Amino acid sequence: MESKEKTSKEPFPGAYIVGLAITLALLIGVVLVGSSLSPATSGFLVALGLGLTVNPKYALWFLAAGVFCTLMGFAGGEPQVAWGGVGLILSQLVVKLFIKS
Repeated sequence: MESKEKTSKEPFPGAYIVGLAITLALLIGVVLVGSSLSPATSGFLVALGLGLTVNPKYALWFLAAGVFCTLMGFAGGEPQVAWGGVGLILSQLVVKLFIKS
């Protein structure tokens, strides 16, 4: 019997470690932005940045969520939610218009 070599599913050695480091850096960045700026500014920047990572296939659903957050945030007097919704709307327009599926 031949022994089958186990093939790695990683694109390159250490890819998962690099992915973990990038994820943790983004998480720390989001926490720093969210805690150091005003609620409206932090909501906008965090939603804008994270919204740009959305798969274009789901951009329409995230756009609807942004509209809902904007309406509810302004109606309820929650600036972080309201401006986060605006950031999400803008990011989804960028994803939908400029990123081809």
